[in-house]
Amino acid sequence: MPALETLLTLFGVALLLALSPGPDNLFVLMQSAQRGWRLGLCVVLGLCLGLVVHTCAVALGLAALVAASPAIFTAIKLCGAAYLAWLAWGALRAVSRSRAMPPAGSHAALTAGQALRSIGRGVVMNLTNPKVLIFFLAFLPQFTDPARGSVALQVLVLGGVFILATLLVFGAIACGSGWFAALLLRSARSQDWLNRVAGLVFLGLALRLAMAQR
Repeated sequence: MPALETLLTLFGVALLLALSPGPDNLFVLMQSAQRGWRLGLCVVLGLCLGLVVHTCAVALGLAALVAASPAIFTAIKLCGAAYLAWLAWGALRAVSRSRAMPPAGSHAALTAGQALRSIGRGVVMNLTNPKVLIFFLAFLPQFTDPARGSVALQVLVLGGVFILATLLVFGAIACGSGWFAALLLRSARSQDWLNRVAGLVFLGLALRLAMAQR
């Protein structure tokens, strides 16, 4: 097991990384603003599930395979870019739904289908960004110490701490932006503008991912 001071250091670094502007927290921000804080939290859960997969991949040595293969890296990033472009298209062509759905800050319960679709968005967003996997491959092993036992087990623990920090920060972003969106979504015109902004943001993320280099 990693030392307590190591875990605390990693947690602090992870908090700072989660707070720094990036594709994932921007994705959470826009999804929560469009769809409300409840669905935003589902997206956050999906992103964290994706981080679980990345952590396991590092622990098992699979991440090194992706890092060493330009073809696999390119295939994953193009799938991710295509998915983001599809989200952008959906947002840009969406009509105002302010009369068809409750405001984002309402207490309306989510259906299981809505929750699962939002979780799926987060998982796909995270798993189709190979730079996250390579980041974990370079980042987590720095906090391991072979003298303290299994390195693979240490990676799993360190990944869990990183995921906890991400969950806290992204969850706060989802709740905050969802509450703000509740005010905007009372106006059909505001919701139309929000859809356009979200579409442009997703398109920008798609272009950024498509041009990413290892």
